[in-house]
Amino acid sequence: MTELLLAATSLDVSPPPGHRLDGYAARTGVAIGTADPLQATLIWLSTQDDPGVLWLSLDAIATGAALSAELAAAAGAAAGIPPSHVVVSASHTHSGPSGWTGEIHPIIPAEQESDLVESLLSAVRAASLQRRPVKASWRSIEVVGVGTNRHRRNGPHDNTAGILALHSPSGSLEAVLLDFACHPTTYGPENLQYSADWPGAARAALAPAVVGFLQGAAGDVSPRFTRQGRGAAEVARLGGLLAGRVREALAGPGLELPQAAPVIRRTTLNLPVRVVPPADESEELVAVAESRVNGTDDPSGRMSQTRLDGARGQALMAAASLPPCLALPVSAVTMGDVCWINLPVELFALHGACLQSDSTHPITRVIGYTDGYFGYVVDPSAAAAGTYEALITYFDQPTTTQLLTQTTTFVNS
Repeated sequence: MTELLLAATSLDVSPPPGHRLDGYAARTGVAIGTADPLQATLIWLSTQDDPGVLWLSLDAIATGAALSAELAAAAGAAAGIPPSHVVVSASHTHSGPSGWTGEIHPIIPAEQESDLVESLLSAVRAASLQRRPVKASWRSIEVVGVGTNRHRRNGPHDNTAGILALHSPSGSLEAVLLDFACHPTTYGPENLQYSADWPGAARAALAPAVVGFLQGAAGDVSPRFTRQGRGAAEVARLGGLLAGRVREALAGPGLELPQAAPVIRRTTLNLPVRVVPPADESEELVAVAESRVNGTDDPSGRMSQTRLDGARGQALMAAASLPPCLALPVSAVTMGDVCWINLPVELFALHGACLQSDSTHPITRVIGYTDGYFGYVVDPSAAAAGTYEALITYFDQPTTTQLLTQTTTFVNS
């Protein structure tokens, strides 16, 4: 009889102080310490005869293509499996070091720091991955109060958490692979401490189980309308809300999954880069956006500031030498009725819903920020309104349709 095997561990990979933080163009200064640990979490499901899939989730703004490949190789070496069986995902916390990935977009220039990268890779290579038998089950549950659509409170947002629960034969919860869609932006640009933000707080609240967090279609979803402040207390509150709902789901029955290793398939989508408006037009947009910034930290103030950030970002893109096309790695992991679609972009919630509804798999979860990073993919309303995300996207609407169509065809093939 085939036996499903789990190896799971979380590594504290917090860098020392003194390094630049990523996530906000308005942030100045370098990290002065750690509010809560940044982690690299490895969850490997396999059988004796099948390498299965190893999920590596990292508390970072993103993992660019080069870093993703290095992390996959490091995790593969730790497990003794090919790197092609490793999926590398970033939580998208806005309080991690920029030195891991370097410049992921012209909007926030940064440089990769070799010492930080090597320290991270060394920790992953040295991870202890002792396998033990488990039973896998699936649950999902609605979570209200952590995030909403960040352009309008009642806009599109998948507020369900997907929960892959891994129990020992005796019934103890060994690990959870948890996905949810919402920007980890409880801390703002004034914060100068490393933090995993609310995903880290949710993980801590679900201990001692090892929790791997996967970020969903969160391009236009954040705590903008739900957070009640900034700082550690609010991070704990939001993470606690999510963890509490996960515990409720775990207390009830789940869908038993086969005792077989998950299967991964991969493809590459070659997509054209949009024509960015010329520099003079972009600079005019910057001037208009500057005149409309109101300086408050409420939702209207954040939207006016991000609009300015987007205008400045588009101006930087106009001055940069952008490639004519980008090669996006896309993968699908299946385990029984469950399919995780993994993309290296920040999909809007509407796109996630489209991919789910068009999937032939009974349960489909859409995961972003995986195996690379190629920025936002925006919906038609954002493109028409010229939102922050629309100003700095690499892709126009026809290309966005191409991305969704080709991804759906691949997933259903």
